[in-house]
Amino acid sequence: MVVIREYVNEMEALVARSVLEAHEIPAVVLRDDAGGMLPSMHLLYPVRLAVRTVDSAQALRILDAPFEMDASDDFVPGDDAPRGL
Repeated sequence: MVVIREYVNEMEALVARSVLEAHEIPAVVLRDDAGGMLPSMHLLYPVRLAVRTVDSAQALRILDAPFEMDASDDFVPGDDAPRGL
């Protein structure tokens, strides 16, 4: 395993991990916060994102790529609301 990124907060690291996992690259979020008891420790020890060494170059390319919406993704906010209520 190799750390490829460091983040100030856990949510950013979790989103990055989700992006990598969507591309079938296993990733791990590492944090030194006393098991969640001291979340302010992120100020001293950043949250780290690690992948297998063999996946590191591809993972960085994916995370560095600009975000582009798929043309088939025509989501409109509110479309997920239940119908007929």
